[in-house]
Amino acid sequence: MGERTMEVKWAGFDFGQCIMEPGGLRNPRLFGELYKELGRPELVPDKIRKYRRIKEKYGTFGRVKEGHRDEIHSYVLDGDPEAIELFSKKEQELLDIGDGLTDALDYLQAQGIELQVVSEMKKTLGPVGTDIVSKFLKGKGLVKYFRELVTPHGKIDLVTDSLDPRYKGYTKEEGTLYDELVKELAERGIKPSEAVMVGDKPSTDIDPAHARGFKTIKYTGFVDLGASKADLEIETFAELKTILRKKK
Repeated sequence: MGERTMEVKWAGFDFGQCIMEPGGLRNPRLFGELYKELGRPELVPDKIRKYRRIKEKYGTFGRVKEGHRDEIHSYVLDGDPEAIELFSKKEQELLDIGDGLTDALDYLQAQGIELQVVSEMKKTLGPVGTDIVSKFLKGKGLVKYFRELVTPHGKIDLVTDSLDPRYKGYTKEEGTLYDELVKELAERGIKPSEAVMVGDKPSTDIDPAHARGFKTIKYTGFVDLGASKADLEIETFAELKTILRKKK
């Protein structure tokens, strides 16, 4: 690990298990409330088993939420439109913001550091701006920090709900999304060495970004996913206030 100070012009944040704290989604209460409200409480145990199977398949709840919502809808909820609509409502109530995040974002914004969400969300199952990431950022009042959401589906403007296809088909894990991000930041006069990526997953947030010259900070406040090439590790977002400074 390097010195615990960095000068940057841009900071990118991962979504799942970073900005978004998915601990509440582990709670069977989500499906209990859902199917009781639908008048089918006898289905609750089966739905919980199916949801856990998907989590085991993809490793983390955050990964399921960002990249495999179609399987939740088809496998767990049996493609039932009423259940899908209510699930979307209930999950937003249970999702939370990472501890200390808003204070850190206030600080970074006051410093003049540009902020973006960089997510591995690969599917949007409705109109632009209705995906879980966009809905969460809007619902939690985070659009004042993050106007844009960069994803393998494209770059979403969270104010206008428009989609720029520039990133379409690129992924974080393969590193191609970061290649395109390097080009876009260069258009704004920002080098990779003047940018930092904050996230929890070595394979998507840290190592591919690090390989392209980005500074990297691994967030372990929700879960530690193992060894990485991160320049620094943090347990709380409050630590960013002592680490990051605006590069002049």
